[in-house]
Amino acid sequence: MANWRDEYSAALVVRDRRDQANTTLFDAYTRLADRSVQVVRPETPRTPSSPAPSKRGPGPGQLEAAQSLQDTLAAVRSDLTAAQQSRTELQDRLSGTTTDLEKLKKKSIQDGRRIAALEGERTHLQLRLKDRDEELRGKAKLLDSVQDELASLNLQLNMSEEKSARLQKENQELIDRWMARMGREAEAMNNASKFS
Repeated sequence: MANWRDEYSAALVVRDRRDQANTTLFDAYTRLADRSVQVVRPETPRTPSSPAPSKRGPGPGQLEAAQSLQDTLAAVRSDLTAAQQSRTELQDRLSGTTTDLEKLKKKSIQDGRRIAALEGERTHLQLRLKDRDEELRGKAKLLDSVQDELASLNLQLNMSEEKSARLQKENQELIDRWMARMGREAEAMNNASKFS
């Protein structure tokens, strides 16, 4: 049973908060309604005990009511003028803001196109850079290979030069020995021909 009471109490709290939030709106509406009633019906309502106004001329109460009506009408006209001025100012601000918004939208579209173009160019340059990096890696690898081959050829050349020098030395030694032997044989032959 306490459940419906809690719901009812909560609903009342929500209503009170809503009413308090709109208090200024209710007050403004009430003041506007009061002015409207004064403009439409400037005379104060008659009570059954009050006598009917005389046909001879306006009484002091009627003059005060007419003056109050004039004051209210002047206040309403002043409020209307201020409201129209405020509306004009707001309309001008709205037009300026709308124009600025359109300019910003156009600029945003142009910036978007420019960004897309720059992103395309960046992608193209990244691909070119990647290709260039691969080319440089290939050239570096080729250079390493050429340097290794050159070192190997230099080593082979040094070994060949050493071998050639050794062979030339051996050849010279053989020639020298052969020449000495031939010299001895020639001398022996000369000596043998002298005795015969």
